[in-house]
Amino acid sequence: MKIAAAYIRVSTEDQTEYSPDSQLKIIREYAKKNDMILPDEFIFVDEGISGRKAEKRPAFMRMIGTAKKKPKPFDVILVYALSRFARNREDSVVYKRMLRKDLDVELISTSQDFGNDKTSILIEALLEAMDEYYSIDLGENVKRSMAEKVSRGEPVSIPAFGYEIKNKQYDINPDTAPLVKMIFEDYINGTGYRSIAAKLNTMGIRTKRGGLWENRTVEYVLRNPVYIGKIRWNPDGRTGRNYTDPNLVVIAGSHEHLIDDNTWKKAQDRMVQNKFMYGKFSGQKKAPGFMLQGLVKCSNCGSTLTRIGGTSMQCQAYAHGKCNVSHGITIKKLEEMVLAMIDLNLKFGELNLVQKAAPKYEYESAAIEKQIIRERQKLIRVRDAYDNGVDTLQEYGTNKQRIMDKIEQLESEKPVIKDPCTDELVKKFRNYHRSTMKVLRDENAGLEEKNKLLRAFVSKIVFDKANSQVQVFYYL
Repeated sequence: MKIAAAYIRVSTEDQTEYSPDSQLKIIREYAKKNDMILPDEFIFVDEGISGRKAEKRPAFMRMIGTAKKKPKPFDVILVYALSRFARNREDSVVYKRMLRKDLDVELISTSQDFGNDKTSILIEALLEAMDEYYSIDLGENVKRSMAEKVSRGEPVSIPAFGYEIKNKQYDINPDTAPLVKMIFEDYINGTGYRSIAAKLNTMGIRTKRGGLWENRTVEYVLRNPVYIGKIRWNPDGRTGRNYTDPNLVVIAGSHEHLIDDNTWKKAQDRMVQNKFMYGKFSGQKKAPGFMLQGLVKCSNCGSTLTRIGGTSMQCQAYAHGKCNVSHGITIKKLEEMVLAMIDLNLKFGELNLVQKAAPKYEYESAAIEKQIIRERQKLIRVRDAYDNGVDTLQEYGTNKQRIMDKIEQLESEKPVIKDPCTDELVKKFRNYHRSTMKVLRDENAGLEEKNKLLRAFVSKIVFDKANSQVQVFYYL
């Protein structure tokens, strides 16, 4: 009896014939009919994701990473159709060859029987080419349709914060519209992006996508012409934050203004002035690197501390309004604290040792981490559904537990290299790195050289400002 995995993908909400449930039902029936076992942990689902590029499908990459494990976890991967596996011939060939030749894992389309003769190779290749053609053609048709909607002043994306969509038009949301006005008024009256973001986060307000507010999301609201009755669209599909892209289309919409023209102009004028005074147009030169660059983490949120004002460091998330605990400190003081702790650790006391992941596992880890982030975003949405009275307390508890179980499963699937941490290895580590302190304290050594030296054996440095402490974690 073979062990099977299932890969399910849907790219749009209206593909009812390819819904996750319907695909899984057909795959389960196929597995049962062909004497295969399909464990729940080997069901990989990418929802609302295009099949053009494998790298942008986290569940797909996690499945490939799982298939590489030893011993082999499953013998076959079942898909509803080859178009679900890939719509890019290059990806299809690469991953199918890897599975079949290198990992001895078979790929089976439950709705397409190709047979085993040489003709089946041509049929399979033809279907893959047709799938890729369909995907490209569909993209072009969608773009034409969106262009037509834009020309009529109709929305072509999710509604901006402060609006909702009713009858294919932007309609002012009475709950969030006052917050948009507050953002504009605060900014015009001198409040910065970070302070506005911190204010919204403290109020418990979330962005349209359920995330925390930060500098860039506040700026996005302030720069969005939708609030003065415009529709903005980029036919190239690039990020809306590329405000100077020559391909951007801005056209008069048919929806109600949320912000008056005078308020909009004041906000835009202040942004231009601030960019000139403090931004990339201020003529300031890029500061040179420093010893602790990229290594120090905030003890409250885990974000990296970055340089501000040339001589100090601050939690990046706090600077963007996403963290509520300041970790501001001068670079010189923090360097002394770190060097003193490393010196102490290398002489005596316990060491915080971590294993450095092998390069081949890095992409797999990144794919799993993306899945975990998406699950955590779901936690925010189910909480909002309960707070807004959509779900009962029991439904909220059930949904929360299901998501937490998924996060726990994903965490357990992260690749970990376990090596014995013996007293002898610790002794060798100390002896080997004791001499590095001379270089780190040498005033003639370059700052970038010191940073490279630290990165060679230091995983991260956690700074706890409240207790004036640092913890250094080392690579074994």
